[in-house]
Amino acid sequence: MKSLPLASLLLMLWTQSMPFAQAQTTDAHAQTINHPIRLAADLKADESRKPAQFLSFAKVKPGDQVLDLASGGGYTSQLIALAVQPGGKVWAQIDKPSAALASRLSQNPQPYLQSFIKGFENPIPENALPLDLVTIVLSYHDVAFLPLDRHLMNQSVFKALKSGGHYVVIDHAAKNGTALRDIKTIHRIDQSVVIQDILAAGFLLEAESGEWRNPNDPREEMFSKMSQRDDRFALRFVKP
Repeated sequence: MKSLPLASLLLMLWTQSMPFAQAQTTDAHAQTINHPIRLAADLKADESRKPAQFLSFAKVKPGDQVLDLASGGGYTSQLIALAVQPGGKVWAQIDKPSAALASRLSQNPQPYLQSFIKGFENPIPENALPLDLVTIVLSYHDVAFLPLDRHLMNQSVFKALKSGGHYVVIDHAAKNGTALRDIKTIHRIDQSVVIQDILAAGFLLEAESGEWRNPNDPREEMFSKMSQRDDRFALRFVKP
């Protein structure tokens, strides 16, 4: 029997292992999403937030060191904190106290989920290890409205990430070409502005996802006033 070249054998073994690895990832995500400490409000929000798709798109894995910017009530922070176990940690950044986040953490204290208050221009926690992932979900438009230099935030994120680390942004989509026009009025932002901002900090755009897109959204009002799901863009950047 003729033996296969080593490269061909390795490729065959890797290909055969893919379904098993994908199944493991799917099972891990299901365990995270169904974890008993997740709040009823989180489960209700899952329909639009799509946690399994988010964890896959952000490439969250056990052991990751993660910073969740503008963490608000902690939906994303806690989801990731559960997914990075064992060995991982999440820092949930807020620029002012959040009663919802404090309540979440008091109900179920998690040593691997730490909240802290710090401004957006330098949002990196002092005790953080080099980061694998930084996320900002549905809040980049809020940062763009604040009287601060968001470019300093993106530069700080770039410096804090490991080479190969990811920066993931999901937000409510404004019409193309509107730039920052709608950030305050209807809480939407032009995707091209986000891409330009983050590329300028040294990142590369690695992937976009259509999971949160809705082409039927006219992008003319706030998501909370809509009878249908709003159109959202999802971008994953990588530090070279």
